[in-house]
Amino acid sequence: MAIIQLLPDLLINQIAAGEVIERPASALKELLENSLDAGSSEITVQLEGGGIKLLRVRDNGNGIAPEQLSLALMRHATSKIASLDDLQRVASMGFRGEALASMAAVAQVTLTSHHKDAAHAWKIEAADGTQSDTSPASHAYGTSIEMRELYFNTPARRKFLKSENTEFAWCEESFKRIALSRPDAAFSLQHNGRSVLQLARQTLAQRINAILGEEFGQHAVVIERQIADLHLYGIAALPAYSRSTRDEQYFFVNGRFVRDKVLMHAVRQSYQDILHHQRHPAFVLFLDIPPEQVDVNVHPAKSEVRFRESQGIHQFVFHALQEALSMPIGEASSFPTNVSKIEKPVLSFPLAQQQRIPFGVAQQQATYRLWEAQTGNSEELKNGTTLPSSPFTLHDSEHPLGFALAQLSGIYVLAQNEKGLIVVDMHAAHERIVYEKLKAALDEQQIPTQPLLIPVTFHADNLDVATAEEEHTTISKLGFDLTTISPNTLAVRAMPAMLKQAHAETAAREVLHELREFGSSRALTERRNELLASLACHSAVRANQQLSIPEMNAILREMEQTERADQCNHGRPTWYQISLSELDAMFMRGK
Repeated sequence: MAIIQLLPDLLINQIAAGEVIERPASALKELLENSLDAGSSEITVQLEGGGIKLLRVRDNGNGIAPEQLSLALMRHATSKIASLDDLQRVASMGFRGEALASMAAVAQVTLTSHHKDAAHAWKIEAADGTQSDTSPASHAYGTSIEMRELYFNTPARRKFLKSENTEFAWCEESFKRIALSRPDAAFSLQHNGRSVLQLARQTLAQRINAILGEEFGQHAVVIERQIADLHLYGIAALPAYSRSTRDEQYFFVNGRFVRDKVLMHAVRQSYQDILHHQRHPAFVLFLDIPPEQVDVNVHPAKSEVRFRESQGIHQFVFHALQEALSMPIGEASSFPTNVSKIEKPVLSFPLAQQQRIPFGVAQQQATYRLWEAQTGNSEELKNGTTLPSSPFTLHDSEHPLGFALAQLSGIYVLAQNEKGLIVVDMHAAHERIVYEKLKAALDEQQIPTQPLLIPVTFHADNLDVATAEEEHTTISKLGFDLTTISPNTLAVRAMPAMLKQAHAETAAREVLHELREFGSSRALTERRNELLASLACHSAVRANQQLSIPEMNAILREMEQTERADQCNHGRPTWYQISLSELDAMFMRGK
């Protein structure tokens, strides 16, 4: 009979570490949040080996009293909350008291702190669940936490960590998120003795430019809306600055970076009429809300939240963004003054002009090609033979979608079949065709590749480069040959033959984003269809792309041979039948 027994404290902490400290970047996030909670205005981060060998965070905060150093490394010991009432209105970044205990269970941790009321600094060391006695140390006011050899005592767990470059890239992303949330604090980041980022105390606009680049700020509108206790502010990029991935999306709730479905749906809805569905907006947005109206205790990493009035929050964010994105030129506001005491620069934005798509007319040879296909009289057409006056027969059993007549507005293919007129959304239809081909090829592990005569190179951030190196096998399975040219440059040397070479960079970025966000196992299983659908969309014919009659007919024939061709990958219809009787009724024939 199985016996129920209490687990040892060390094992409890190691179990918790698997959730809270997934990788060095997770530990860095927790330590940076602790530093900010302690009132720090200057924070220094030093990493070695991507944070696996060494992760050190030093701040100038309030410090920890000597008698409390040992408590700081114990599980569920925290200065942030003391009751359920406190938990229901958490205002600090940290509050569970699990992070430091988890680190001490799976790494060699040294905690050094100089409290503002103490004569000098003290330190304590911990490893394998045991703590040393506190001892005097040399340290300025503030705290340093040093974590060495992450998962040294759990080698099976350490094997799940990626390469040094990959882990550093994730640490850098965590660092950027925290730095964006607090422009009033100075941050510095070093890796293997090399300075990576130096950020002085600055305005929100300056911090965004320093981390995301000036181009982002130059192509964005300022968001500023307040109703009662709700306050939304930040910047959101114009559609012209849209991205192929979600790598420049930062949403903060009460200063905490989150990925929330309610908020993201509100953002997508605000862009739905001005942004193609396969492009992603870029934004840095801050939502201030009374702490009791949001629950941050729903995820081990505190990256998800739950709103008490989610529908109201959704509408508040949606209307604020929609109003700002539709604001006429010259009316863009400056950054809100409450973000910092320093005056904010005013951003102005160019007025985007909507391109008019000319009304397309039927190609002159459309009817001739239709008659030629049905009668086989191609030679007679070349010799100048006129078309017969009597109509010819179309057989639905052979070609239910008929034959192409023309292209309308660069969007629709018009075709004639036995019943009347067929209208096809050419992008949606072609997207489904390519999508089903990619699925079949990947299932058979035989995605045909096409080497590029001239490799397509593009600039990539550290995380993309690290992902390309780490996930080389998976990338090859998807039909891509992606190599590193320099520390921030990748080259596409080959890609799936069924994708358009003109979109090599976009397709490669889509693959990298999926792999870095979800990992290879999820990308090829539960996320497989989403990834392939995105690749298919990038390769499908675009609106306003002129097609010849043979090209239109080729799409019709492939639709007839493709499963689920009646709907696109997003569930919309790809074609519509208008019968002759419906057309007769429109023109009141026979009345």
